[in-house]
Amino acid sequence: MRTRTRTLPAAAAGAAALVLGLTACGAGGPGSGADDKGGPLVVGATPTPAGEVLTYVQQKLAKKAGLDLEIKEFTDYVLPNTALQDGTLGANLYQHKPYLDDFNQSKGTTLSAVTEVYLPPMGLYSEKAEEPGDLKKGATVALPNDITNEGRALELLASEGLIELKKGTGADATPEDIAKNPRRLRFKEMEPAQLPRSLKDVDAAIVNNNYALDAGLSPRKDAILLESVKDNPYNNVLAVRKGDEDDPRVKKLAKLLTSPEVKKFIEEKYQGSVLPVTGD
Repeated sequence: MRTRTRTLPAAAAGAAALVLGLTACGAGGPGSGADDKGGPLVVGATPTPAGEVLTYVQQKLAKKAGLDLEIKEFTDYVLPNTALQDGTLGANLYQHKPYLDDFNQSKGTTLSAVTEVYLPPMGLYSEKAEEPGDLKKGATVALPNDITNEGRALELLASEGLIELKKGTGADATPEDIAKNPRRLRFKEMEPAQLPRSLKDVDAAIVNNNYALDAGLSPRKDAILLESVKDNPYNNVLAVRKGDEDDPRVKKLAKLLTSPEVKKFIEEKYQGSVLPVTGD
């Protein structure tokens, strides 16, 4: 793999506010994080869909399973992993395995995927085009600026024939790896959380599922191009610090997240906008 600068989404003032919020709530204290196995399991998540799935587990399934579950919500992609690494959290749910692996490599963390839970399909959205073929030559497409999701976004465009990537290009592709660009598309790299707001200023944007849902977009109805679940490596995973995979609380949560009850909840609530990994 070639060496290049890695850009992970920071959250600036929002990140600082979240840190203050966690401190004010006492996160990281005795029995609240990963180190006290007798306390509640504190799980970090982005609000949608991870936070909603975890809230369903907390309200409907956890008590019967003997699991004391707490949920901490974050609005960026970095803090849930740094909080997991430092023990403030006992687990998190919001990311796919390629992002987790890249985070470990670039940040020196030791985080591990426990189980796959669901696929939030990434989509191409536009207020100017009704289908991908409507994008005009020279159109500007906004992309997520973190290394794995940018490559994933470019793969989505390539799957529709809008661009062609160089042979051997993987999930770390950037616009520099485009071999053919017949529509002469231009690309604007942005923090993932800002992408839904960019739709008025660009011709199209590729938006991560959770940020699309937070913005009131329906991936199934509003996306002009949507990922397929078949053979997709981007299923979101329950993650822990390496060595905590056998924590009884984590095992209970993993079992609940892959249960028929959660599968049904995801199918009914999201109507195809989020796809459960388990079951047919």
